[in-house]
Amino acid sequence: MAITITIIGTTPPCAKCKRAEKEAQKAAERFPGQVQVLKIDALSPEAERYGLVVTPTVVVNEQVVGSGKIVPADQLVAQIKQIIGG
Repeated sequence: MAITITIIGTTPPCAKCKRAEKEAQKAAERFPGQVQVLKIDALSPEAERYGLVVTPTVVVNEQVVGSGKIVPADQLVAQIKQIIGG
């Protein structure tokens, strides 16, 4: 099962958006080949479906796990483990 962490942020990315992506990448590295990180622009049609209000917004498998804050890698790892059952 592929897990997707989506970072919805500004273009160009602000400092918080860059940090959110870095944390997502750190979490993904703990699950080689199982987790991908995507970035989408906050003003894109894709972002609209999440009811985006503030950036960065972090989404794991279509579920918003953080909005307006940086979600630490450890918290993302815990979310991923719940999804894969480990």
